[in-house]
Amino acid sequence: MQFDAAFYNWSLLSDYVLSGLYFSLWLTLVATLGGVVFGTLLALMRLSGRPWLVLPATIYVNGMRSIPLVMVILWFFLLMPMILGVAVGAETSAIATFIAFEAAYFSEIMRAGIQSIPRGQVFAGQALGMTYGQNMRLVILPQAFRNMLPVLLTQTIILFQDTSLVYAIGAYDLLKGFETAGKNFGRPIEAYIGAAVVYFIICYSLSWLVKRLHKKIAIIR
Repeated sequence: MQFDAAFYNWSLLSDYVLSGLYFSLWLTLVATLGGVVFGTLLALMRLSGRPWLVLPATIYVNGMRSIPLVMVILWFFLLMPMILGVAVGAETSAIATFIAFEAAYFSEIMRAGIQSIPRGQVFAGQALGMTYGQNMRLVILPQAFRNMLPVLLTQTIILFQDTSLVYAIGAYDLLKGFETAGKNFGRPIEAYIGAAVVYFIICYSLSWLVKRLHKKIAIIR
């Protein structure tokens, strides 16, 4: 099969690829924000010391982390219409699934970050008369977020790579855009090579930025 370099004409690819790239980036952003919010809640539940909060949070986190993401995507997409009685679009399914799945991973990152803060900080907040919520919001979490920022961003890069799995339910992401372009122009090999190059450039660039950020945080410490 002959390789055709002329396929990489951006005017031919842009209509197919850009819309897929936008959705992949949008899914990454929404899943990161939602995952951090719900992951923080799960982490606080697990650190609360109250069994009625610790047990469900632990089951959820360990359960999600033990199942492949593509299976969760397929389950949600196929079962939710049966449960709700209405069709759920591929994009909506992808967003809901990624938030629920990534919350389990961000929860572990948040829990480790909170536990990395010296206990003296907690005792100092209590000595000032702060409640548990005030202590977490004003003292612990700001320091924990700074410590965890490189790891959170690294997980976000992995999340962006995982967005290609929505291909399984037909969502129009970056990989789907390249595949569609390859089919329409009869160049599937060039399309997949192009997709790999784009994923590599984006992820390598973000990884380089995370390393720079990690060094700056280390200097501040």
